Amino acid sequence: MLENRGFARFFVARGKWILQFADPRVSSPFPFSLLNMRNLTVAFASLALMALGTAGSYGRADYDIKAVSPAVVLTPQIAFQFGPQVPPPRSLQWLQVEVDFSSNIDWTDELTVKYYILLAGKCLTGEVTHIDIPKGRDLFSVMYVSPNTIARILNGHPMSGNDIMDVGVQLVKQGQVLVTKSFKTRGDTQWWQNQQQVTGQVLNKNQTPFAPILWDRYEQIKIAPTAQ
Repeated sequence: MLENRGFARFFVARGKWILQFADPRVSSPFPFSLLNMRNLTVAFASLALMALGTAGSYGRADYDIKAVSPAVVLTPQIAFQFGPQVPPPRSLQWLQVEVDFSSNIDWTDELTVKYYILLAGKCLTGEVTHIDIPKGRDLFSVMYVSPNTIARILNGHPMSGNDIMDVGVQLVKQGQVLVTKSFKTRGDTQWWQNQQQVTGQVLNKNQTPFAPILWDRYEQIKIAPTAQ
């Protein structure tokens, strides 16, 4: 006697596909007369669509972006006493982009925020993945552009609001773009697709001197695994 009641096999008999279960008490959900190749294909296609539907899709009803807020900030000055005393360095300009978003999901394992920063005609891109995100409004993500990158793009000139031409942001979950919003451009136009994008010059908070500041304001950042 076969104990594995879930075992089943397909085979061809008289030009038709037959579905046979090991346990005679288990029956096919489809009449055997329908189990020819054409109907079998339709059946599996229907099951695949059902699986995709139950896997869950997300959108603006579950997540939304309230605001994209770029700002010029200065390097934070932190006082300490250690070793020889040296004059504090001059604070330099950073570009900070803060995203105010919301979630209607009780807990989100991971959510990636993609940033597209058009600074003086150059499109800088970066992303940060947050983890353990609670349900609620006024959830925050933030990324930065460093003083050296700004100085190189602006040829050493101080940055002003006019240099920040636009900033686009997307919330992405499991490869699916949930919401798109820009600082200036209305709607969900992905204007950065027409730009030559530069990666590696947008930093998450943990990569900057702002890391220990306002820790509880921003969602937790997923730490990339170290190379073995």
